[in-house]
Amino acid sequence: MTDSTDPDRLHAAMAARVDRGDLPGLVTVLARGGEARIDPIGTLTVGGTAPMRADTIFRITSMTKPVLGVATMMLVEEGRLALDEPVDRLLPELAGRGVLRRLDGPLDDTVPAARPTTVEDLLTFRMGHGLLFEPNFQPGYPVVTAADELGLAIGPPDPRSPHDPEEWLRQFGTLPLMHSPGERWQYDTAAEVLGVLVARAAGRPLPEFLADRIFTPLGMADTGFVVPAGQADRLAGLYVGDPETGALTEREVSRPAEWATPPAFPSGANGLVSTAPDYLAFARLLLHRGVHQGRRLLSEKSVELMTTNQLTPEQIAAAGPVLDGYGWGYCLSVAVTPDESSPIPGGYGWTGGYGTSWFTDPHRDLIAIVLTQTVGFLFDGGLAEFRTLA
Repeated sequence: MTDSTDPDRLHAAMAARVDRGDLPGLVTVLARGGEARIDPIGTLTVGGTAPMRADTIFRITSMTKPVLGVATMMLVEEGRLALDEPVDRLLPELAGRGVLRRLDGPLDDTVPAARPTTVEDLLTFRMGHGLLFEPNFQPGYPVVTAADELGLAIGPPDPRSPHDPEEWLRQFGTLPLMHSPGERWQYDTAAEVLGVLVARAAGRPLPEFLADRIFTPLGMADTGFVVPAGQADRLAGLYVGDPETGALTEREVSRPAEWATPPAFPSGANGLVSTAPDYLAFARLLLHRGVHQGRRLLSEKSVELMTTNQLTPEQIAAAGPVLDGYGWGYCLSVAVTPDESSPIPGGYGWTGGYGTSWFTDPHRDLIAIVLTQTVGFLFDGGLAEFRTLA
């Protein structure tokens, strides 16, 4: 690090949040060049004595998406997928879908899509389906209600979908699109579909492909869709703050027992657990333009495409609070204007809804990761303070 006091300032600020009870604990990572500081603070649970450790396991939820982006680009490089090809070749369940005339209209009131959905539409989240934020979060439109009734679990990581990938896609294929492909950026659904596509293109289940092509080569031994047998005590407690008192309450979902067996639907949108050292290895792969310890796992061109904004200014403006003015590459956000992290645009990364976040500033050769399991950290100023100090 160029200034040894900077990590100390960050530690003091995050420790102060733990001391006043904003969250039981967290792990921060700052890495530049060959140096890295992994800093565990606090405890695994509220009122517990087990300390947060460098290898604590976290539900990284939407930080799964960039991993899926890398997997997709590996298949593109091998010629098993093409960015501009319609997904119908491998996902025939999605062929010939109509587009709603009105978002709040009946499911059978549709017009033909302007064109098929492509692989790149999935990577850029412009497939024509996703979460809605206007006039309020996930309004009770028929298309939203139908997705809920079908058990597709689009959006929040829990409760999980009960369907296996084949059934999930079959059910999803019965719904119309909200917009024509390529028209708008919408969150989440594209990653779920992309996970099924990657598995079919690879000819093997998504967990196997990710483990073989990404986790094993990078040494990400604790990353996957399950918590290793006998390791449940390494999984941090998951909490949400009471909106009136601020008191932390343990969530009734995503308990350790749920992570003991593989899920029916391995979600490419939000299904992974990981650790600070593991995700640092993944972040370094992108910062080093696809090379890990002298071995190229991904082409420099693929990394460039992933970490370059692909959206128009109009699509960014219409994207809503999740994107919040940032651009979008392939399965991750890209800064298109100066922000609290850097005066130079081009930083990239993503955040997980249970309290995890990562960003890389390639201009500073800097990787910053924070892992908590307290949802409020993302919204109570904790994440903003972390990014500024990092």
